[in-house]
Amino acid sequence: MIKQKLRIKEQKLRRKQRVRARIFGTENRPRLNVKRSNTGIYAQLIDDDAGKTMVSVNMKEIKQSGTKKEASTVLGELLAKKALEKNIKQAVFDRAENKYHGRVAAFAEAARKGGLKI
Repeated sequence: MIKQKLRIKEQKLRRKQRVRARIFGTENRPRLNVKRSNTGIYAQLIDDDAGKTMVSVNMKEIKQSGTKKEASTVLGELLAKKALEKNIKQAVFDRAENKYHGRVAAFAEAARKGGLKI
């Protein structure tokens, strides 16, 4: 059991390093970082050149009704709306150690639907 948990942690670390090595955010096209936990999802648009967060959203900003996947969809649309208000139209998607599946995929699709080009 312990070996299996270590193997999963190592896989997540390798996946995170592999994804992050290819992605870099600029002012015109910031990095859309997504953190998924058991209770919610957190996302932010980051300008790596300046080292600052331009837009951020989390589950506390919305009234959660339904499943976590539905809440992720609402959160993706909210992020796209906030980004468009700040005149950000494109982003580079950074899923970190998460697989592009389930809540992470629902979030990304909702951000695209909201007008953000990923």
